[in-house]
Amino acid sequence: MAIVIGSGTAVSTAANTKSADQISGTYQFIGKGKVTLVARGSATGMNVQLLVGGIALVNDNAVPYTGTAGAISINDHVVCSQVMNGGRVEFYLRNTTGGALTTDYIVLFEPM
Repeated sequence: MAIVIGSGTAVSTAANTKSADQISGTYQFIGKGKVTLVARGSATGMNVQLLVGGIALVNDNAVPYTGTAGAISINDHVVCSQVMNGGRVEFYLRNTTGGALTTDYIVLFEPM
């Protein structure tokens, strides 16, 4: 069963800025297992970066899914899913546009 290690709904990122690390708390440090990032931006121009143990799973790439209607779906909005040895999990949002954008995201971990 997957554990939610980070999530956010309508997380606003100002124009041309990078967010602080979105992962903190109990599951900031993980062991070996599968890490899955599910994300959807309100419009094109939102980039994400996901690091586990200093290794980039997604390195400042655009969120491929956009829209404001309906809920985020684990079946439809997977950005990446990878088995990792573990370490500190870091997740950042970066807005590349001239206006504020919002992002829905979930970072999941399945221990092995």
